[in-house]
Amino acid sequence: MAKVNHEKLLADAEVKKAAIYIRVSTEHQIDKDSLSVQRRELIAYADMVLGIKDYYVFEDPGYSAKNTDRPDYQNMMARIRSGEFSHLLVWKLDRISRNLLDFAAMYAELKSLGVTFVSKNEQFDTSNAIGEAMLKIILVFAELERKMTAERVTAVMLSRANSGKWNGGHVPFGYTYDKETKTFGFNETERAIYLKIVEMYEQHQSLLYVARKLNEKGYPTKRGTEWSPTTVNIILRNIWYTGAYRYNLSDGGGRQKLRSEDEWITIEDHHEPMISQDRFEKIQAMLARNRRGGFAVGKTYERKNVHIFAGLVTCAVCGEHMSATIDRRRANGWRPSIYACKSRRENTSRCQSKYVSDVTLGPFVFNFIANIVRTNGRIGKRTSLDQLQKKLLKGEAFAEVSSINEDALEQLRELLLRGETGVEYRPPMVSGEKAAVISELEILRERKRKYDSALGKLKSLYLFEGSGISETEYILERQKILLDVEATEKRITELQAAESGGISDPEDLVAKASYFIMAQKLLDDEYIDYGSYLGRISPEIPRAFIRAAIREIVVDNGRVASIEFRSGIKCIFSYGKTD
Repeated sequence: MAKVNHEKLLADAEVKKAAIYIRVSTEHQIDKDSLSVQRRELIAYADMVLGIKDYYVFEDPGYSAKNTDRPDYQNMMARIRSGEFSHLLVWKLDRISRNLLDFAAMYAELKSLGVTFVSKNEQFDTSNAIGEAMLKIILVFAELERKMTAERVTAVMLSRANSGKWNGGHVPFGYTYDKETKTFGFNETERAIYLKIVEMYEQHQSLLYVARKLNEKGYPTKRGTEWSPTTVNIILRNIWYTGAYRYNLSDGGGRQKLRSEDEWITIEDHHEPMISQDRFEKIQAMLARNRRGGFAVGKTYERKNVHIFAGLVTCAVCGEHMSATIDRRRANGWRPSIYACKSRRENTSRCQSKYVSDVTLGPFVFNFIANIVRTNGRIGKRTSLDQLQKKLLKGEAFAEVSSINEDALEQLRELLLRGETGVEYRPPMVSGEKAAVISELEILRERKRKYDSALGKLKSLYLFEGSGISETEYILERQKILLDVEATEKRITELQAAESGGISDPEDLVAKASYFIMAQKLLDDEYIDYGSYLGRISPEIPRAFIRAAIREIVVDNGRVASIEFRSGIKCIFSYGKTD
């Protein structure tokens, strides 16, 4: 199709014709004659102010301005592109769109076509520079208002849900809703069907099988139709049945137009559940394992999950490895992994061990390693095994742990007294003397960092009036630290020379960098908030760190039974601590 030379067309015809666009968002506004007011006023404005008697009115009653997906708006733009109009006249800017990008795209197109945009209520037109500048300024504030309105609506939704109020929608299968009391109850017939769905899927782990059986027995869906694998999948994945209310999932209510999961809002204990959270999570693990991409709802499945402890977790009951799947998203956006025993999945009679989640593993493992690292340099030859154990079990993650095996404590004490931790980074390609070089280098680098910090604190103390430290004391103490820094830097230089050329594998360099990042984190924080921390870094970093430090983690019914480090030390944890 040949491109229309809009400017030549207007020049040749010497005509002016206005496209008048009117819109209201709700039926309530239509009833109040808002459309007729806009129509009357804009026709008069075109005639008396713009001197245009030829016009056509486009109207979209009951359509929102959140996007430009409106029938008469699209029809209008098609006719503007054909060269029919010289002006586009609206009541206010937000009649076109409250979305900055949509409006900017439309305005850029109008400008390229030589069409003048005029807003009656804002009193400007884009045929002059001032009008164009004012348009852009007003547009920015229109976008700001739209976003603030959206934030207020979200806040109201959250407030209603937190107070136990429902924000509307279809009542889930198996439930009833009392409009008077605004509470949910059970539809006992549908509830029995739901529990049969759960039982059948747990036993056969086939969506197709469950759907066929339901149809064979004549069980209807809520809409009275037949069951399909997709419908069964949706029911089994719905967190509602655990008593939680999740909303803000979709954009405009379309099931296939899901929002980003970061925008979802989940309210726990909203209503009476049908199944336990533990049972629901096991079903999610089954669905994830059996998934072949055929029943994804609203999005394409992508294997981008990084399971921090994958390949390291072993079941204490049967000795099988525990495989990983992704768990539900928590309120802060974190999606932990869950690890389930392979033999239990294949044959439940062989092993009854519980699954374990990152929620348990992460805080336990990382805080235990952090306690080891922080204890380095803080014990002496007189430190007893009991005193060392208290340092290693410091923190809420170990509230139920009563003790660590004595031989592991003795091994750790020997290492710590030598200035090591047993979790130093040792690349597979480096051994013997070079491994010792790397280990000593990192200890010295950390020591230098502490010296630098001490110098800063000493200076602040001296400068603070009334601190009690004299100038002489400050100078002497500073000189002592500087001498230690000098000796440390000299030794670092020597070791770096010995290390040069020792590591050339790119993957190993990534692992080494990951180790340094995590080691710094363990030293800096008194307690590792595992879920919060993972939300701020790439999960590849803690994964590389853990794989460099740990050989195996044994789990017994959802609790860490032992951790074996690559240094050969195996810490066995006993439970039953009482205060």
